[in-house]
Amino acid sequence: MNLTAGLTWVAMAWVALVLTTPALLARGRVPTLTLAVYHAGSLVCHQRPERSFHLAGVQMPVCARCFGLYLSGAAGLTAAWRSRRTLSARAVRTVLALAALPIAATVALEWLGAIETTNLLRMVTGLPLGFAAGVVIVRSLARSGDAL
Repeated sequence: MNLTAGLTWVAMAWVALVLTTPALLARGRVPTLTLAVYHAGSLVCHQRPERSFHLAGVQMPVCARCFGLYLSGAAGLTAAWRSRRTLSARAVRTVLALAALPIAATVALEWLGAIETTNLLRMVTGLPLGFAAGVVIVRSLARSGDAL
């Protein structure tokens, strides 16, 4: 398995774990893997309960925005396999900057007190950046010689 395929599988597995661990906890099952997923989530996410989705009454291991990033990142990795287009460094910077705008705008507006965001809005604003990052990763690895 090449690096691109490995990253895609890891991303899909991470999304599956993020979605299934709350259900395991709700059923009273606390295997080591479940604890490891919540710990891994804590390394990259604030895990604030009010900013997280809850499944089966249990908080997910990452916040709503991170979940949107991971979900669409896995989708972007998968979708990029179909494309043979390479991206220039300038295109990568432009795509990532544009994809980050929804997050930047909502965070700025929230800090200014102009809007109050919801978990759904946080997740949705993470989708473009996650997808773009997934595509950029696959296309960059393809350009560097990682066989698809």
